[in-house]
Amino acid sequence: MDTVALAVTDGMLHFELALAYEVFGSAPDAVPGPWYDIAVCGPDAVRVGRFLLEPDHGLERLARADTVIVPGWADVDQDPPTDLVDAVRTAHEAGARIASLCTGAFVLAAAGLLDGKRATTHWAHTQELAARHPRVQVDPDVLYVDNGSVLTSAGKAAAMDLCLHLVRLDHGSSVANTVARRLVVPPHRDGGQAQFVTTPVPAPDNHPLAELFPWVIERLDHPLTVEDLARQARMSSRNLGRHFRSVTGTTPLQWLLTQRIRHAQELLETTDAGVDTIAAATGMGTAATLRRHFNRTVGVPPDAYRRTFRSRTRPGQDGNGDHGDRGRQGQHR
Repeated sequence: MDTVALAVTDGMLHFELALAYEVFGSAPDAVPGPWYDIAVCGPDAVRVGRFLLEPDHGLERLARADTVIVPGWADVDQDPPTDLVDAVRTAHEAGARIASLCTGAFVLAAAGLLDGKRATTHWAHTQELAARHPRVQVDPDVLYVDNGSVLTSAGKAAAMDLCLHLVRLDHGSSVANTVARRLVVPPHRDGGQAQFVTTPVPAPDNHPLAELFPWVIERLDHPLTVEDLARQARMSSRNLGRHFRSVTGTTPLQWLLTQRIRHAQELLETTDAGVDTIAAATGMGTAATLRRHFNRTVGVPPDAYRRTFRSRTRPGQDGNGDHGDRGRQGQHR
């Protein structure tokens, strides 16, 4: 029986901790063999949200676990506790598989487990993670990243996706789907899917691109080029690229594409517009272009995204709101 140890300390986020306990601590009826032996490990009593939790074991128990789960913790402005970081590092050195949920990635990064590796965390904290740990290849646009013995997830629902991914690796898809049905959540979302949130542009500040960002957002229906952005920012294309990398962590074209995709997501969620109309409104030109970029970036076609994330079904529609665009959608990768 594999042991799953939950590493807890003061300030852990109760949602991620609770969902991990629910997934690994409750065996579904369909499991033919033994389920996980779950252990809650921490230093004495710890405060989780508004609750006081008594761990079953000390942090030293992590070193004897097969899998260690590090839930998110609230105060990412502070360095994670040294005893937690040391215990997680020791567990990994002992051969444990380490997985972080949401901002638990800051603990793994502090332990050096993410150096040179691709990783993610909640989208609101990806820039902070990248700034504090420059050796980590932070990807803000995925649900989770599986590096084998080290795994990281984005926030909330993506933490559930990673937990189900671990069950799938250990027990197979049938058992993972059974767990998902019991929890009434989607049975499988690929880790490469984008975080289904609208990532805001960097807040206006005293950087050279502060006035450019809102100007671009208001003109996403235009076929903007890097030269257009550079002209508006009154700088050379090379300087523009340098400032974009500094402020956003990406290139002007990639940032522009991300804004177009985010706008398309909003329109799919909140309007009845067809894919052709949305392609024009987001500067993609054609439905085929929108589908290609959307499927590659988000991980699902626009039609499937709309069915899943529409805030409500309009009267007279069957729920997909695509007005005749069915049958031409791209395939899920």
